[in-house]
Amino acid sequence: MSNSAEMLRARGLRITRPRLAVLDILTGGGHLEVDEIAGRVRARLDSVSTQAVYDILAAFSRAGLARRIEPAGGPARFEARVGDNHHHIVCRGCGVIADVDCAVGEPPCMTPSETHGFLLDEAEVTFWGVCPTCRTRQNAGS
Repeated sequence: MSNSAEMLRARGLRITRPRLAVLDILTGGGHLEVDEIAGRVRARLDSVSTQAVYDILAAFSRAGLARRIEPAGGPARFEARVGDNHHHIVCRGCGVIADVDCAVGEPPCMTPSETHGFLLDEAEVTFWGVCPTCRTRQNAGS
């Protein structure tokens, strides 16, 4: 049995070809949009609906196999890096996303001024800036 199949079984998820394909694509790295994932799955399996990919990603998110991130002004993206409370940096120019390890200290990596009685276990931080490629393009245009 493949490692992907073992991961699905360990999370109580049924093993299907579309689920195996989506998991394989996610574990390949990156911060992928649903349409990109669906296109890659179709290249492997020929036929899978975008709705099926959404359903698989929702199941993976609930099971802790995928993380959904939603940068402001952009579509949801999914990644396989879960459980470590890392953050993201997004380029304002091209939209590329990079991982940033925990900002400071133990998770949730930040201490708010007020918890309102919540037991905190995670902080979601998005840093925004301009990536080196976009900076080079900006400088070349100046």
